[in-house]
Amino acid sequence: MAATADTRTKILNACHTLLISDTGASTRMSDIAKASGLSRQAVYLHFKTRAELLIALTRHIDEVEDVASRLAPSRAATSGLERLDAYIEAWGGYIPIIYPVARALMAMAPSDEAADLAWSDRMTAMRQGCDAAINALDRDGDLHPELDAKTAADLLWALLSVRNWEALTQSCAWSQMQYLHHMKALTRSYLCSQETAA
Repeated sequence: MAATADTRTKILNACHTLLISDTGASTRMSDIAKASGLSRQAVYLHFKTRAELLIALTRHIDEVEDVASRLAPSRAATSGLERLDAYIEAWGGYIPIIYPVARALMAMAPSDEAADLAWSDRMTAMRQGCDAAINALDRDGDLHPELDAKTAADLLWALLSVRNWEALTQSCAWSQMQYLHHMKALTRSYLCSQETAA
C-alpha cells in the first residue's frame, strides 16, 4: 500500500512540476510518465484519464497545503459576517499558493477538456464556500435586502475569482494585505445590510 501511495505522489509531483514549468504544454500522460520515471502503464494504473490526474493534482495540493485548516475559522464562525470575513481571508490567502497551477489550467482550459474539468472542479469547491458564507449572512438577517442568496453568492464567487486577484496583485501591484482589506470592505458594503456593513 505504501509503495502504491508513494508512486501516486511521485506522479502528482511530476505533473505539478510540468504544469507550472511551461504553462501546461507538457502534461501529456507520456510526459508525466517520463518525468516521474515510470511507464505510461504505471501512470494509467493510478489515473485512468488525464482529467482524473489533473483533478487529483488540485486536490493533492489542497491536502499538502492543509486547506481544511485554512478554512477552519470560517467553518467555526458564529456569525455570517465573521464567516464571510474568514472565508475571504482563507481563500484570498490561498490564491497565491495555487496561482501557478491555476494560471496554467486557466490558460489550457479553452482548448483542453481535461484542464477545463480540473479547473471547474476547483471552482465548484470554491463556490461551495461562497454559498456557505452567504447562507450564514442570510440566516442572520444580515444579507442586503435587495439581494437574494443566489445572486449574492454569484457576486461573491465572481469577486473572489483568481482572475480578479491576478489583475489587482500582478497588474496593479497591490500587496496581499491591500487585496484582502479591499475585498472585505467591498463585500461588506455591497452584500451586507447597511447596519451590518457599518
